[in-house]
This record gives sequence, structure tokens and C-alpha cells, in this order.
Amino acid sequence: MGIKDQFQDKANDLADKAKDAMGGAKDEASERASQAQDKASERASQGQDETQRLAQEQQDKFNQDYDA
Repeated sequence: MGIKDQFQDKANDLADKAKDAMGGAKDEASERASQAQDKASERASQGQDETQRLAQEQQDKFNQDYDA
């Protein structure tokens, strides 16, 4: 095996490692984005629940005022 072949093998190894690292980084970024989206969706749902709860409290208070 000549020096040229050794350098070519090393270059191929490094290229493969770089591709693997990029794939791992993409997977990690995708996972983080998914988690962030889940958290945002959960917060939005909690906000809607809170809004409905407050609206119901106001309706109950209004009803009590007119029942008295």
C-alpha cells in the first residue's frame, strides 16, 4: 500500500466520521425541537384550561348574583 492509498484511506475515514457526527447532531436537534414543541403545546393547553376555568368562575359568580 502506497502513501497515496494511506492518505486516501485516512481521508475516507475522516469523511465517514464527519458524516456520522452530522447525522447524530441532526438527530439530537430533531429530538430537542420535538421536546420544545411538546412543551409549548402543553403550555398552550394549560393556558386554555386556565382560561376556561376562569370563565366558568365568572359565570358562576354572575349566576350567584342573580340568584340572590
